[in-house]
Amino acid sequence: MELAHNLLLNEEVYNQLGEVQKAEFIFDWLSYLEKLLLATSRSDVKEKQKTLVEQLLSLLNSSPGPPTRKLLAKNLGVLYSIGDTFSVYETIDKCNDLIRSKDDSPSYLPTKLAAVVCLGSLYRKLGRVLVNTFTDTVGNILKAMKSAESQGRYEIMLSLQNILNGLGAAATPCHRDVYKAAKSCLTDRSMSVRCAAAKCLLELQKEAIFMWSTDLDSVATLCFKSFEGSNYDVRISVSKLLGTVLAKAIISKHPGSAVSRQSIRRLSLEEVLELLGTGFLRGSSGFLRASGDMLKGTSSVSRDVRVGVTQAYVVFVSTLGGTWLEKNFAAFLSHVLSLVSQSHPKATQTQTDAVCGRRCVSFILRAAIGGLLGEKAQIAAAKDICQAIWKLKKVVDAVMNEGNVETRVGSTDVMASQHMLVCALQELGNLIYSLGTTAAPLLQDSSAGLLDSIISVIQHPSIAVRLAAAWCLHCIAVALPSYLTPLLDRCLERLTVLKSSPEAVTGFSFAVAALLGAVKHCPLGIPHGKGKIIMTLAEDLLCSAVQNSRLSAQRTQSGWLLIAALMTLGPAVVSHHLARLLLLWKCVFPLSPKDLETEKSRGDSFTWQVTLEGRAGALCAIKSFVSHCGDLLTEEVIQRLLPPLPCAVDLLIQLSSVLRTYGSTLKTPSVVYKQRLYELLILLPPETYEGNLCALLKELAADLTASDIQVAASAFLLPPFCHRDDLVILSPLLQETDHRFIEEQLLLGNGIACGSLEYDPYSIYEKDGEGNSVPKPLPPVLSVISSAVKLFGVVCAHVGEAQRLFILEQLLDSIKHTKGARQQIVQLHVVSSLSSFLKYLAGSKGHLGPEEMRRPVLALVMGALESPNPLLRCAAAEAWARLAQVVDDGAFTAALAQVSFDKLKSARDVVTRTGYSLALGSLHRYLGGISSSQHLNSCVGILFTLSQDSTSPDVQTWALHSLSLIIDSAGPLYNMHVEPTLSLIIMLLLNVPPTHAEVHQSLGRCLNALITTLGPELQGNSTSISTLRTSCLLGCAVMQDNPDCLVQAQAISCLQQLHMFAPRHVNLSSLVSCLCEILLDNSVLVNLCSPYLLLRRAVLACLRQLVQREAAEVSEHAVMLAKDSREELTPDANIREVGLEGALLTLLDKETDQKLCRDIKETLNHMLTSMAVDKLSFWLKLCKDVLAASADFTTVTCVDTMQEEEGEKEDDASVLTTRNDDKSYPFTNPRWATRVFAAECVCRIINQCENAHSAHFDIALAQEMRKRDSRNDFLVLHLADLIRMAFMAATDHSDQLRLSGLETLLVVIRRFASIPEPEFPGHVILEQYQANVGAALRPAFTSETPPDVTAKACQVYIIAVERHKSHRQALKTTTYSEDCVRNESYSPDGLLDLVHADLGTLSRLWLAALQDFALLTLPSEFASQLPVEGGAFYTSETSENAKLHYYNSWALILHATALWLTSTGFVVADPDEGASHLSRPVTPTSMCQGSSSGATVKSPEDVCTDRFHLILGISVEFLCSLRSDATMESITACLHALQALLDVPWPRSKIGSDQDLGIELLNVLHRVILTRESPSIQLASLEVVRQIICAAQEHVKEKRRSAEVDDGAAEKETLPEFGEGKDTGGLVPGKSLVFATLELCVCILVRQLPELNPKLTGSPGVRATKPQVLSEDGSRLVSAALVILSELPAVCSPEGSISILPTILYLTIGVLRETAVKLPGGQLSSTVAASLQALKGILSSPMARAEKSHTAWTDLLRSALTTILDCWDPVDGTHQELDEISLLTAITVFILSTSPEVTTIPCLQKRCIEKFKASLEIKDPVVQIKTYQLLLSVFQYPNPAVSYPYIYSLVSSIVEKLQEIDQRKPEDTTELQIFQEGIKVLEALVAIAEEQHRSQLVACLLPILISFLLDDNALGSATAVMKNLHDFALQNLMQIGPQYSSVFKNVMASSPALKARLEAAIKGNQENVKVKISTSKHTKNPGKNASIQLKTNFL
Repeated sequence: MELAHNLLLNEEVYNQLGEVQKAEFIFDWLSYLEKLLLATSRSDVKEKQKTLVEQLLSLLNSSPGPPTRKLLAKNLGVLYSIGDTFSVYETIDKCNDLIRSKDDSPSYLPTKLAAVVCLGSLYRKLGRVLVNTFTDTVGNILKAMKSAESQGRYEIMLSLQNILNGLGAAATPCHRDVYKAAKSCLTDRSMSVRCAAAKCLLELQKEAIFMWSTDLDSVATLCFKSFEGSNYDVRISVSKLLGTVLAKAIISKHPGSAVSRQSIRRLSLEEVLELLGTGFLRGSSGFLRASGDMLKGTSSVSRDVRVGVTQAYVVFVSTLGGTWLEKNFAAFLSHVLSLVSQSHPKATQTQTDAVCGRRCVSFILRAAIGGLLGEKAQIAAAKDICQAIWKLKKVVDAVMNEGNVETRVGSTDVMASQHMLVCALQELGNLIYSLGTTAAPLLQDSSAGLLDSIISVIQHPSIAVRLAAAWCLHCIAVALPSYLTPLLDRCLERLTVLKSSPEAVTGFSFAVAALLGAVKHCPLGIPHGKGKIIMTLAEDLLCSAVQNSRLSAQRTQSGWLLIAALMTLGPAVVSHHLARLLLLWKCVFPLSPKDLETEKSRGDSFTWQVTLEGRAGALCAIKSFVSHCGDLLTEEVIQRLLPPLPCAVDLLIQLSSVLRTYGSTLKTPSVVYKQRLYELLILLPPETYEGNLCALLKELAADLTASDIQVAASAFLLPPFCHRDDLVILSPLLQETDHRFIEEQLLLGNGIACGSLEYDPYSIYEKDGEGNSVPKPLPPVLSVISSAVKLFGVVCAHVGEAQRLFILEQLLDSIKHTKGARQQIVQLHVVSSLSSFLKYLAGSKGHLGPEEMRRPVLALVMGALESPNPLLRCAAAEAWARLAQVVDDGAFTAALAQVSFDKLKSARDVVTRTGYSLALGSLHRYLGGISSSQHLNSCVGILFTLSQDSTSPDVQTWALHSLSLIIDSAGPLYNMHVEPTLSLIIMLLLNVPPTHAEVHQSLGRCLNALITTLGPELQGNSTSISTLRTSCLLGCAVMQDNPDCLVQAQAISCLQQLHMFAPRHVNLSSLVSCLCEILLDNSVLVNLCSPYLLLRRAVLACLRQLVQREAAEVSEHAVMLAKDSREELTPDANIREVGLEGALLTLLDKETDQKLCRDIKETLNHMLTSMAVDKLSFWLKLCKDVLAASADFTTVTCVDTMQEEEGEKEDDASVLTTRNDDKSYPFTNPRWATRVFAAECVCRIINQCENAHSAHFDIALAQEMRKRDSRNDFLVLHLADLIRMAFMAATDHSDQLRLSGLETLLVVIRRFASIPEPEFPGHVILEQYQANVGAALRPAFTSETPPDVTAKACQVYIIAVERHKSHRQALKTTTYSEDCVRNESYSPDGLLDLVHADLGTLSRLWLAALQDFALLTLPSEFASQLPVEGGAFYTSETSENAKLHYYNSWALILHATALWLTSTGFVVADPDEGASHLSRPVTPTSMCQGSSSGATVKSPEDVCTDRFHLILGISVEFLCSLRSDATMESITACLHALQALLDVPWPRSKIGSDQDLGIELLNVLHRVILTRESPSIQLASLEVVRQIICAAQEHVKEKRRSAEVDDGAAEKETLPEFGEGKDTGGLVPGKSLVFATLELCVCILVRQLPELNPKLTGSPGVRATKPQVLSEDGSRLVSAALVILSELPAVCSPEGSISILPTILYLTIGVLRETAVKLPGGQLSSTVAASLQALKGILSSPMARAEKSHTAWTDLLRSALTTILDCWDPVDGTHQELDEISLLTAITVFILSTSPEVTTIPCLQKRCIEKFKASLEIKDPVVQIKTYQLLLSVFQYPNPAVSYPYIYSLVSSIVEKLQEIDQRKPEDTTELQIFQEGIKVLEALVAIAEEQHRSQLVACLLPILISFLLDDNALGSATAVMKNLHDFALQNLMQIGPQYSSVFKNVMASSPALKARLEAAIKGNQENVKVKISTSKHTKNPGKNASIQLKTNFL
């Protein structure tokens, strides 16, 4: 294909190609040429122009296909507009000659058409240049049109449109001729010609004044005619023409001279509307034989016209625009409503017509009000509608007040107004629903009297009006939940008062039912007492029905309606009324068949009518119960539901005889009864009515084949049984469109009404499937068939096989025995039932049964496959696939395939070929795909042939659709067919005429399936793959150029697939520009923007995928497109200014389709995520514009502290827009939902900045970086805007927006609160905005604010106060402090003073709430023990709904309560705050119920105990069954609460004295530790464990103390043993606190240090592993566990302590061993420090000295010491890894903390001494220093038995060491330290030594010290170390001298040299020394103190 990319056609290559490739090559060259011409310089083009023109013209003769001719024409136009124009006249002549040619052969047709298209393109491009030739050309074209066939007429119309466009006003001479030609084409039998003519006329009316002046009437009549028998596209095009022309007639300013001005009358609005009205009411007078499409059967003309005119109304209003509509709304409204008034009786003569008419009117109003008006204007419109309702109400009142009852009911006036009222009420409901809480001012405005007007028409004589009014109330309740309860009360009150008026009874019961249906949409629900009131009222109505025959039917209906609606409130409410419901249900049916027989013989038609009404109502109530209260359907309830069912079925069977007896008035009630019964049975499991299955099946078969059904409603019966993918090949009406609401009536065909509320009042409380529009139940005659079909599927699957076979045979016969139209209806019902049966079987994995069952099924399906009704064929193909699925037999499937092959080979008619080709495609749909390549080859062969059958587009469409299904089913198996299929698709795309859009759509589906099959292979680089890829891209390009929207949608989804698999090969810029053009072309008028919803969806789905990968590129391409855009694209969302993002926001605001809105939001979110940080100003400005655009609507009173800075800050935010204040905002009146989205975006932007540069939250840094580069942009610089936006949102009318605004404020405060203000040190940046924050919060604390908004504001307030503790400016809030604390996160001091005053009240409320929570969390089996009337904050009915709220807030309340109890120390403050307050404080739910506590008042002790157990119970219950969704906050809050509780002595004593409780708690905490990995939670749990052990210790101590006091004088021996283990020492798992604690600590320790687990290490002995340093969290956990372990012995009895000691010692020493890592500077790791501390605690335990345990302890401690000593001994040479200091310290702890007999046994003592000796020999100075320090403490041990052996063994080596240092003189500070420590040891020894030995020691010490003294000369030159040493020695000598004077003198005397040296030093330092002797005679100065000291003193 690359060879095609030249300016000139490469003819050599071209001539070598085959036919298909030639066409591809040409198309590719032309599309490349189009881009190339625009990029080539003018001179280059002129140089090659002659050749190029020749090449292009020669292509004209090669019969180019439609896409090629379009491109060819475009290129010619562009070529002449760039190059020279002198040869253009020859080209035009040549084209004219081709058109004049007499050759009529089909092969010559493409050339003629190409010439026509070329002329259009040339005139469009060159326009006025060709003005002198155009009359001939137009004449020639028009002449050719007379003989042209439909394709020719189509192209000629489009060409004329182009000519008119190019010439503009210059074409006036031909206007009349063109108009005349287009008129005939507008009623052409080909629909595409009609569309083209409409486009041509739309172009013509721009210049042809006569169209919207003198000829306006005829244009209108012509359009009405054109609507007859039209299809959807025609209605879209023609309504656009009609609407535009009429709008022009109103707004045009006529040009021209005075004469012409007089002759043209300016039309008034009334006249124009009247003209449209005639079309709507009278339709068109002619009648067309050929009716649109087959689906419609015998279509009446007027429906098409009516729907077309409806669309024209919408275009008309949209063209005039929102501002115009605001001004003229009243006139418009009254006109539109009058369309369904009685002044035009023909429009509403039958109910069917009336319902359809009302639909149209509703559509016009919704499109106009919902689509064009802003919120402010919508509120005004609502007031106008109210006025209209009042006026109509007055008319009715006047009639109703006439005396004569007979005349008034049938009065035409009353009926006249009913349809207008229905439309007005429905629109009012929709309007308020869309406004949401923004509509609050409207309802508060008493002058409008909105609610009164609605309630006043609830008693209207017409049922439709009553229902519409009820629905309107439903919408109000959903939009403004605060109105739900008052409205409900008001309606219930009226219902009770007006019981005797039939209209009021039904009207108000409808209203109550509608309001009950709204409850599920309102988050806060209704008071629970209402359920009881409604149930009582319903019972009352049912019981009183018999009293007054005038009211019996109404009361019966209303009673059951109320009960059915009540069921929607769910199990929580219904459970209380279940018994009454079941009783009523039981009473409504006779008890036995005998009673039924006697009943038949009694009564008259009226009583039967009431009876049937009542029974139908009861069935409906039970159906509602089953579908809404599934949880209550226990076995027992089902058993109670069953008894009346057989009787209900009996009655069903006997209905026909009742009808015969009592006449046809019972017809409707009996149909309704049937339908209700069927609906209920569908919901119930088939087992429940097993006994009635056969009877039911017969009845259903009779219903489906009954002789009196006149209407064939295939369009509503069949679609559920067709596959969704197959419906696309049928009428576009089956797909989703913007006009679905009105187009539906055309789908159903004539004589069938569309759905409407009055057909089934019971649907008023059900949720409608489509969003929140009015429910639209179909007439009972239709819906009963639909239910019967569904039920047939279920019943047929459950009867016996013989019965099933019999029924299927019977159904087959019933089709054979009918004729004509009846046969079609019966076949339709039977096939639907069969499909339903097969679908049910497949779903329940059932089997069809024996082989003879297949015959009737096959016969039925094959019959339907050959039916003329396309929908039926579609359903049959699906049934074919289901049949293969349920038989599930390969041979059978192959046989089915063979049947299709045979039929397709032999059949010649369209019906059979389409039906069986689809059956072939569907066959493997449910069988897991095609696995046989032979079958695949046959399928592909046949479908290829069919898809090239150009005589029948239908066959092509269906065959191609099947091919796409086959490609999907075959998967990778299809690869061998990919190339031929692709060339077939391209060939067809290039040759099928554009008028056959449906063929192109199927081609698109095939291409899509192929791309999916190829998948990621498309990225490959091989020639074959790149050829395939190019073909795919070429196919997409052809489809993109197709005029049909659905084909364009296919193209976009194909490109989307390609982009997914091979992103590098899709040209992003052209794709994005194509998407933007479609979007923006359409955003101009949302109601007629691309008429096709599916196209908009495809565009957005594609955009969403693109921005996930390349958001920035997409955005840039869009802006580039806007800059280059040609003028014809005047987008209303100005991309140049607001970018693609802004355009999408505008679209979001106007779009109504939910799915599309979701896609737009996702697209924007992706763009925001990837680009917000880089384009910060841009995004913030977008959000600000959206939020500010509505600021005029809310009266903003803001304390604006931002005014001054705005000046400086504005410049950076306005980078994107030229600042121009008078210019309107880019967004006009955005809806509240859009503003909510903008506020959410602001929060997202802040979150995105968090992950970006830190300067976003640092103003100093941001300003500095901004100075460096002005392009830098940071969030903190936009703080003023952020606050302003949050303020605007938080003070809006819309509650949702207020919530979003407050959330934004919360995020802003959280993120910016701590940022300091650089200009004012000590202040924070947010302080300047305090007033704004206050102003934003204040409105939320008014009384009428909804509670959720207030709660949110409290949250913001709390965060603000917390973050501003030092600069608090608290708002005045009193009543909301409870919310505050509920939302409080635990840092109570900040807000304590806010809450302090109310703590008394709050604490009571907290305790009450906790008590409620405790009760609500009880398992269901304790339900009977709960208080009957509920708790403090809930009633028994609301318990289910309340649970969620309690779950969300209990943890913080618990923590707050525990803190409060701790602060009071569990002292009950006032005496009468007894249990009565605890159990039920006075709250809204308990005020009227008196005190529930009875007479007894509990003692303070009991009250405290209750509170203690409440808190403990809740915590244990929560912690022991932690749900997976339990939040970290809740767990932490719960643990903190327990900690707070155990900080106080009283609760500790409770835990200590109740051992089981302690054990329970420990087990729960153990479980928490096991299931939650978070270190903070584990630490908190360990802290609670420590407190429990402390409590136990205190308890044991207390018992021992009191025992000693009691037994005072008694013998010590007889004292009982306290503590665990008693006398035996046994600890029973599960009964022992200590054991539980040990388990928990072991769990913690082994998790951190697996080596401690003896099982894991293989032996309990020492195992050599490298010691390790734990993480900080790990160390903290281990340390906490060790602290707990060391406390344990104190909880035990002496015997018990012996049992646990080995474990404790093993673990403690294990930790020491595993973590004794050498750290720099001799530090000890925190775990080692903890284990030494724990060792010290254990060794000094009183148990070690207690008589009973002394010996055992001694043995165990010796073993432990041995273990430590063994750590040193090399095992595989790993000993050097351990830290000697840690081990030595451990030994020292043993020596100093245990009783002497542990360490003084010779073997141990010897080893310990060796260790010290060895350490002294270690070269590491740190070890030496530490050793000296430890020895010093050992030597000073008071017991000589312990210390002397060490002294004897080690002194000599110490002295040697010191003398060694003395000889070589220390060189550095460490050696100095070693020396100093050594001297300290010797000095200590001197002090300890007995008199006789002291002199020897002093004699050793003195020479060493004196040797370090320096004389004056030496002192001057000495190093710092030597000087320090000199000072140290001198100081020590000065101390020793006076202390041991006699020894001192002796030594001096015996050694004169020493004496001389000492004296010299003393003299040299005389002055110094004087001072020193006086100060330090008795103090020891330990020199430069050792730098190594333990963090904790273990010794």
